[in-house]
Formats: sequence, structure tokens, C-alpha cells
Amino acid sequence: MNVQTQSKQTTETQTADQQASNDPAVRPLRTPRQLKADLPLNEALALQIDQQRQQIRDLLNGNDDRLLIVTGPCSIHDEAAVLDYGRRLAALNEQLSDRLLIVLRAYVEKPRTSIGWKGLAYDPERNGKGDMALGLERSRGIMLQLAELGLPLATEALNPLVMRYLDDLVSWTAIGARTAESQTHREMVSHLPMPVGIKNSTDGSAANAVNAMISARHSHHTLGVDVDGQMAMLDTPGNPDTHLVLRGGRGITNYDASSIASALAELEKGNCHAKVLVDCSHDNACKQHERQVAIAQDVVAQRAAGNRGILGLMLESFIHAGRQNDEGELQYGQSITDACIGWDETESLLRGLHAAL
Repeated sequence: MNVQTQSKQTTETQTADQQASNDPAVRPLRTPRQLKADLPLNEALALQIDQQRQQIRDLLNGNDDRLLIVTGPCSIHDEAAVLDYGRRLAALNEQLSDRLLIVLRAYVEKPRTSIGWKGLAYDPERNGKGDMALGLERSRGIMLQLAELGLPLATEALNPLVMRYLDDLVSWTAIGARTAESQTHREMVSHLPMPVGIKNSTDGSAANAVNAMISARHSHHTLGVDVDGQMAMLDTPGNPDTHLVLRGGRGITNYDASSIASALAELEKGNCHAKVLVDCSHDNACKQHERQVAIAQDVVAQRAAGNRGILGLMLESFIHAGRQNDEGELQYGQSITDACIGWDETESLLRGLHAAL
């Protein structure tokens, strides 16, 4: 390449970059380091989260025989309401923590089958315009407040770049049924510093999730972004702390004893943690939120009968039962995404599960 041609290409690249910087569709954001500095995690809270991650690892490794309970709203759309729920759950946890390890759902990203509201991190005003600068700030802000209640937090990781802004606050992460096959997400899990639950495929099979666990426990060289927003090659350390989440699929439930035994055998064959967490919602509940209670009771009865391969349960729960459309004046404490069981039902259920163990 001659000097004149090289100079022309450089000029064209600079022009394209300038056009992109002036494009109203391109809105620069604070880097992860900047947002974390603006909304910092103090030393005491960082220690708490580190200890809570270790408690979940202890469950995975059989060093703690408590039951893991991941519960909370399907998604966060009202920070005041989720704080209200969190305070109630923290108070209940003080009475049940000898047998239950309760983790609060703090989901700020929502997977969509086609289109719809993508979550607090993307569209905090829920007006369809999107504002990730505000969304990431509000997401980190509410997660900090929830962590200060003393409970471990759970989230679902959809975009690896979003996790860069929130990863220091999370004690347990979920990978959804649709993203478990994604190489990008498997590499992301390999880089995450907390235990991760990977859901079975939408057809109900566990094979893709097991393959994802095998992939994620190994190191990868992958393209990513560092905390300063710089494109970088990441050498991931590998994540040994993954497990299977059974959520049913396409009208098939997989929380019964036979399905759990089959999943555990598949995990052992892959040399993975032989532990499953049952998602009591989604296809296991046939999209009927009320069925979560009976499913949870069934699974805990299996656990009480001696099945130590059952790690725990996931519930979709909020202050008021059901769901509502995101229009007009909203009912306080009711989901705008998946339907949830209400607080009274949740409290009664968790007390009952505690007594059954």
C-alpha cells in the first residue's frame, strides 16, 4: 500500500468516526469505572457480597445443607416497590436463615420473545425512547440500596457490557434458556466472579446447559471491554461455580423426581456440579403463576425425603399477585412483565418450606 492510499483510508476512517460521534443515534455513556466511582461499593458491603457468594458456593459443594431460594419480582420497574419488598424479605430472612439461603431477585434486563420493554437498564422511563445513561445509573443505584438490606442479590445477565456496570453487586447470576447456547454468554460466565445458574433449553432438555457449564469452567480468550470502556482481549479465568436451572419447556415440566434424577445423571456424566435449582415459574408452571406454590412444595418434599441434588427453588414474587399492563395508573407492587405470586402467599410458602426441612 502506498503512502497516498494509506493517507486516503486514514482520512476516510477519521471522517466515519466523526460522523458516528455526531450521530444522534449514538449516545456515549460513562465507563463502568466512572459509574462505579459515582455510585461506589463501600468496603463493608464488598465484604458482605464476597461472603454471600461463598455461601452459595458452599451449597454447591455440599458444605452447607440449607436450601437456596431465589425470589422477587420478575423485573424491577418501580424502585420504591422493590425496596418495600426487599425490606419485608430481609425481615423474614432473619427468622428463616438457619434452613434457607434467601437471595433477592434484582432483574434490570428482560429477555423478549419478540419485542417489548427491555428492563430498567435500557428504558427506565418506560416510554420506548430508551435512556441507558439513566437506566444504568438507576439500576446500579437500586441494587446498591437492596444490597444494603443485607440480602444477596440475583440477576439475569443478557448483555455482557451491562454486567460490567453491575457485576460487583451480584451474588448469583442466571443465564436464560435462549442464551445458554451462545458462545458469547458462555465466555461471559467464564469471566464472572459469582456462582451462575444456567437454564435448560426452551424444549426442556438439559444438554445445552450442561455444555455451557463445561465451556464456562474453562478459560477463554475473548473480545470484551475493560472497566475503562476500552476494547480488549479478555483472558477469562474460568468459572467452576455453575449449576443447572430446570424451568421446563414447551409444555413439558421437569420438576418431578424422574426428571430431576435424569438431569442429575446428565450433570454427573459431564463432570458438573450435580445440583439443580428448580424454577417454579415459566414452563414448569405452564405460565400459571399460582402453580408455583404447589411446585415448590413438591420439590421440597423430594428434598426432605433425601434428594440432596436439589439445590433450591426460584420464585417470581412481588407485593401483589398477578401482572398488569404498563399503561395508565399502575397498581403499586404488581409486576408489568411475568405474573408473580403475592407477598402474603410468599411469606406463608417460605415459612412452610422452612418447617418441612
